[in-house]
Amino acid sequence: MQDESLKVPASVFRFNANDVEQQIPRYSADDLRAAVDTLRRGGVILYPTDTVWGIGCDATRSEAVKRVYEIKRRVDSKALITLVSSVDDLYRYVADVPTIAADLIEVSDRPLTIVYDRGINLAPELLAADGSVGLRVTGEAFSAALCRGLRRPVVSTSANISGCPTPASFAEISPEIVDAVDYVVQYRRDDRRPARPSSVIKLGADSTVKIIRP
Repeated sequence: MQDESLKVPASVFRFNANDVEQQIPRYSADDLRAAVDTLRRGGVILYPTDTVWGIGCDATRSEAVKRVYEIKRRVDSKALITLVSSVDDLYRYVADVPTIAADLIEVSDRPLTIVYDRGINLAPELLAADGSVGLRVTGEAFSAALCRGLRRPVVSTSANISGCPTPASFAEISPEIVDAVDYVVQYRRDDRRPARPSSVIKLGADSTVKIIRP
């Protein structure tokens, strides 16, 4: 029986240029539970986010993060993005959250990743050489529920080998990536609408904004 508390609200997902409102089907409690259980065991999952499909793990576990780098064949000097489910969560993982951060997130018309000066309470592998960290408050139902269920942030890096094109839908993900993870989420596999990565900005403690990816 479907858990009524896990219904995806009739929210808007803006993945197309015309900004057309579309509703997403509900995800199942079993699918969410399996994904959370995998993360709790230190595993790696493939899951839908508020942007493209992502390779994810518990962002506080170094061994899991290292495995994500191995799957992507990415050097660990290139920091990965991490998802949280609310603005309040930022204060647990950023030493000094600029007051403007919440306003920028609220007014952004597409998913916004913010690079903060100093990350804390995360796997060291997620921090850049200068200690900065990229975090995004996800507005997508499944990925937000994933963070809440785990009670920790979840790594979110595009589901491709480093240097290869980013898949715009699940159907475009390489079998090599699918076979490398411990659990592949069922939800939204049939969603063929093209997705795109988030905007990325760097936000200094003094609220200085630098655009990294429009």
